[in-house]
Amino acid sequence: MTLTLKDMSAGRSARVTGYAPGGAAYRQKLLSMGLTPGTALRVIRVAPLGDPVVIEVRGYQLSLRKAEAEALSIEETAA
Repeated sequence: MTLTLKDMSAGRSARVTGYAPGGAAYRQKLLSMGLTPGTALRVIRVAPLGDPVVIEVRGYQLSLRKAEAEALSIEETAA
């Protein structure tokens, strides 16, 4: 089942599967931050209203706005 990053809660792990349709504005930005298809990530923190979402990817922490999190398609994995 494909989700977007905004659907994840803190402590969960996932793998990037692609980008949501219509998310072209954020695609290049997410790619340049290392969020390429197949990349593993872990959700560190989600703010109460879902903005921002802090994730750990490739050994560093990254904070994404809600709209950016919605543009990232992921597949949940076991921690």
